[in-house]
Amino acid sequence: MLALAISPDSPNRLKLAEIDEPNLCPNEALVAVHATSLNRGELRLLTIRPAGWVPGQDIVGVVERAAADGSGPAVGTSVAALVDQAGWAERVAVPTDRLAVLPDDVSFVSAATLPVAGATALRTLRHGGDLAGQRVLITGASGAVGRFQIQIAREQGASVTAIATSRHHDDLRHLGADQVVETIERAEGLFSLITESVGGESLAHAIERVAPGGIIVMFGSSSGELTPVGFRQFVPGHEGARLQTFAYYTSGSGIGADIASLLALVAAGRLEPRVALTVPWTDIAQALDALRQRSFSGKAVLTIAG
Repeated sequence: MLALAISPDSPNRLKLAEIDEPNLCPNEALVAVHATSLNRGELRLLTIRPAGWVPGQDIVGVVERAAADGSGPAVGTSVAALVDQAGWAERVAVPTDRLAVLPDDVSFVSAATLPVAGATALRTLRHGGDLAGQRVLITGASGAVGRFQIQIAREQGASVTAIATSRHHDDLRHLGADQVVETIERAEGLFSLITESVGGESLAHAIERVAPGGIIVMFGSSSGELTPVGFRQFVPGHEGARLQTFAYYTSGSGIGADIASLLALVAAGRLEPRVALTVPWTDIAQALDALRQRSFSGKAVLTIAG
């Protein structure tokens, strides 16, 4: 079968190559991939993984072979899933607890935006507990995760302040942000939950904005900057606040159930995916360049011809 595999001598370190078919464990279904989306973390993986390695985490497609242990959906079922690797391929083995059945009215392309970004949004917000009536601050809010965080937090009854450049302000208000400002220094008041994906000065200012007993969930560092952190940043005024790191791959089981809940929200019109770019997987270079240049808000999706 064909896959986009690491090739150090090729443009973007990728080439379309023939690889072996997946070997299935009893709890894995074989999924024929129709669409996959790009995640910013994959840019780094492209630079460090060995030749022959196949990237790809967000996948949407059709079950071609059901799991041997009887778990999961039947052959022919449309599904969305999150895998650790090998999603940029014609077929992939997926543990059945990491996939969800697609509702009839959710397209493959829309569903492909959900697994990593949606699960990250859902699980980072859970660190805040019951969000009803709480104040939530979201940095990097114009990205795919931030857009989902705004909508899910509002769905749960939170008041949301989003940090993004001015060109995104109207869009993020449309999604449900109560306040949108360009820098975290302009955010008003204290927040019980802050989701932080920028690092550097942004994280330092987040500490100044966290309420006593509140939590800052760090799930990225797009600035690449370090943040000096000391006890005196928390007192007085932020006593009992804590910093929590987050990575989806260490965040526990139930990924499939989370994807199912996100798909249900999309189907009900209560969660809006943003597909900024859709290209055939043979045009991967175009999608990677756009991702590197941060030239869009939302997700880039690759379609894979069966």
